[in-house]
Amino acid sequence: MEIALWTAQAALALLFALSGVLKSTMSRERLLETGQSGVAAYPMPVVRFAAICELAAVLGLILPRLTGIAPALTGWAAVGLAVVMAGAMAGHFRLAVTEHRPSEYRNVAANVVILAVCVFVAAGRL
Repeated sequence: MEIALWTAQAALALLFALSGVLKSTMSRERLLETGQSGVAAYPMPVVRFAAICELAAVLGLILPRLTGIAPALTGWAAVGLAVVMAGAMAGHFRLAVTEHRPSEYRNVAANVVILAVCVFVAAGRL
């Protein structure tokens, strides 16, 4: 179980590190060009705040367990990312329904998978 949890934590950390860096440095137009269509549903300050939260959570996914300092923070980081994924799912679903973009359902499905991994880590670490 420990190996599965560390693997899930590493995968989430890589995914959210990339996402956080992109969302914190790219313009809305560039994000949309690269396929991050969920940013269309939120103002850029919200997107930037989500990016900062994602980058902080990346540290929380790895460092507490690695150092042994406040290891419960790893589970709470996963909970925070689950909340971010719930918001992402809502944004993509809203685009799919209100703007009739069937391709957004694929993004919703990806969000569900990532959310499930976040829940797995949270449950395993809390």
